[in-house]
Amino acid sequence: MDEIKLCMTTLTHKRIWIKQPLAIFTGNQLDARNGLVIQDQKIVELLGKDQLPSLPCDEVFDAKDLVIIPGLINSHHHFYQTLTRAWAPVVNVPLFPWLVNLYPVWAKLNPEQLHLATQVALAELLLSGCTFAADHHYLFPQQLTDAIDIQVQAAQQLGMRVMLTRGSMSLGQEQGGLPPQHTVQAMDTILQDSERLVQRYHQRGAEAMVNIALAPCSPFSVTPEIMRESAQLAEQLDVRLHTHLAETLDEEAFCLEKFGMRTVDYLESVGWLNARTWLAHGIHFNADEIQRLGQAGVGICHCPHSNMRLASGICPTLDLMQAGAKIGLGVDGSASGDASNLILEARQALYLQRLKYGAEQITPELALSWGTQGSAQLLGRGQELGQLAPNFQADLACYKLDDLKFSGSHDPIAALLLCGADKAEHVMVAGQWQVKAGQIQGLDLEELKFKHRAAAKALLAA
Repeated sequence: MDEIKLCMTTLTHKRIWIKQPLAIFTGNQLDARNGLVIQDQKIVELLGKDQLPSLPCDEVFDAKDLVIIPGLINSHHHFYQTLTRAWAPVVNVPLFPWLVNLYPVWAKLNPEQLHLATQVALAELLLSGCTFAADHHYLFPQQLTDAIDIQVQAAQQLGMRVMLTRGSMSLGQEQGGLPPQHTVQAMDTILQDSERLVQRYHQRGAEAMVNIALAPCSPFSVTPEIMRESAQLAEQLDVRLHTHLAETLDEEAFCLEKFGMRTVDYLESVGWLNARTWLAHGIHFNADEIQRLGQAGVGICHCPHSNMRLASGICPTLDLMQAGAKIGLGVDGSASGDASNLILEARQALYLQRLKYGAEQITPELALSWGTQGSAQLLGRGQELGQLAPNFQADLACYKLDDLKFSGSHDPIAALLLCGADKAEHVMVAGQWQVKAGQIQGLDLEELKFKHRAAAKALLAA
């Protein structure tokens, strides 16, 4: 009871000692066995064995029953897809027919549905221990041209950090693309709105809560022209670039037929082969392409649940890392990786990558680092997020190991993934507890679920 009472204290301008955790994963080699001290949104001290805070603390939070890790970071998602989870017509199909069936449904989205879908995705992520989430929204039908504005509002209500990418589709079926014609936009419209959103919402600096990036959807849904123009605009505005690439063999075949080149050659031809870029999936690369991606500093978001659900393949994570690329984790859209749970995504990454590289090389600590430090680097926030270290932002997740499935476990860090932790006990974002005792503060979750279910039914009935 004392733990919960302390947890509810507002931390602004106060020093709080999160004392003597059961275990702590800092994401680096720093010793924090005796806990950490937080003040004004930042971590100001890590305390090694028997070390005490250098100054008196206003609050002491007893963490003896908690495993603490940096806040998890989701580097690829499609929030709106929470409305089409486990939809029967696409349960058993690969990516291209999955998309062809879902595009017409998604094109009917209205503002209220998107707001609900975004809140559900963020709430589920937050409860899993996620503190920063990137979304790739590329659907802007006539009734939803202010989609990113809606998402900013939804995120602010939950107190989460977000990287909202202004996606786009400009290559419709009439031009040989995959999306229906009524879901594509003109290039000028896309670029003007992209610049508007960056100017209005993009925050800079360590404390930023909202970032904006530019994100043409995929080679099979946008023109090379919008890829080139987006790259130039991103450089001009100093924001990041994101797209899907090399997810399936169908995509590889599409690029060869449409553009006469493989996906990485296409990426280079449109000015995207640089450190500003991070890619979703990144499965089907050959050895030369892996070296080129690493040398260019391109980031790759591994989405294991989605890749298994759609039978797309396995991302060559270690090969990419050895070449110099950064690896992060993403839950992907909830209609392909149907749960928006990042701690379970880390577990799935651990197991899927062991199939490729063996048990000795893929450790729980490595999988957790992909979901923390790796994702932070992908999103351009590696200097202030993704680790527990002095001067890093106070974003962290705390887990209890008191469920039956943890009984008999010995290594608390390994137990998070091996025993299947699926919810956080407490989650802090920018020094504020947004989840306490497993409950999101200020959110009526039952009401949200009721409204979201009704919206999902209405979308499919439209």
